[in-house]
Amino acid sequence: MTSTAKITSKIPCTIVTGFLGAGKTTLVRNLLENAGGRRLAVLVNEFGDIGFDGSFIEGCGIAGCSEDDIVELPNGCICCTVADDFVPALNKLLNRPNPPEHILIETSGLALPKPLVTAFNWPDIRSRVTVDGVIAVVDGPAVASGLFADDPEALAAQRAADASVEHDNPLEEVFEDQLLCADMILLNKTDLMSVSDRNRVKGDINEHLPRAVKIVETDHSGVDPSLILGLNAAAEADLAARPSHHDALEAHDHDDFDSVAIPVGTVASPEALAARVGKAAEAEGVLRIKGFVPVQDRPMRLVVQGVGQRVAHHYDRPWNAGEDRQGRLVVIGLKGFDRSAVEAALAG
Repeated sequence: MTSTAKITSKIPCTIVTGFLGAGKTTLVRNLLENAGGRRLAVLVNEFGDIGFDGSFIEGCGIAGCSEDDIVELPNGCICCTVADDFVPALNKLLNRPNPPEHILIETSGLALPKPLVTAFNWPDIRSRVTVDGVIAVVDGPAVASGLFADDPEALAAQRAADASVEHDNPLEEVFEDQLLCADMILLNKTDLMSVSDRNRVKGDINEHLPRAVKIVETDHSGVDPSLILGLNAAAEADLAARPSHHDALEAHDHDDFDSVAIPVGTVASPEALAARVGKAAEAEGVLRIKGFVPVQDRPMRLVVQGVGQRVAHHYDRPWNAGEDRQGRLVVIGLKGFDRSAVEAALAG
């Protein structure tokens, strides 16, 4: 009887969503590092031509996590390529001789979570998997500074005062859709926020949620896995409680965004690179810069990312023997952002 229950039970999947640079990959790494013997697998999707997040996780040397446990979907936004990419990749994991006990799905920062949740009702997979929970990771300082505000009244007043604004900002819609679909929200980077800013952001988020959703304060996406895994939300059966700006649309595109990978050679120091990245981030239309580079006289690979005026960096792992020590930075920005200015800034 016990073996039958194991065969017929659905494998839980946790969807990790959130805007650019919020801390999704760091959360996934933390969950892998603290799996406690549980077999976890990861589907990771990043907007752009290079699956940076996948290589970041795959090469991290986490015990019990092999290359077979990481599946990258770099060919486009996961919510736009459900039939071509997501479902086949999920089936590949499920059909392994020793399938995972729990699957983590890290979406692109530009992905809408609801179409992905809806896909769990597809005949190919609905009897085998369930959405254990949708976790929205929020960049607290960014929201506190008004970069991705989700107050519709304030936005309406701003648009009314500016005759050049003729349509909704898609970034705001994506951000709000991620919150509206969530079963739990991680307010991340709270170590960089004042108490009043934390309370203000939590209040703003709560005002726009259609149901009670727990908001957990974190820094560096540090959270006990038992709080994230095992929510038993069965979100695919609860779609009506997860409204979206795009419910009436069959699909969406990302024509408002550009992504480009820029090669970067060996740098003298992390601080020197951070200064260059910070200058590049000031270019008109740039939203995020993320990647890894070699540092002179250091055996470790340096990971760097810049969002707005904030640039963070850390060493993640040694360069492998025979590995090409060529750095690359992925720049994501609004359509037509000034690529030449970015390249000039990164060149130093």
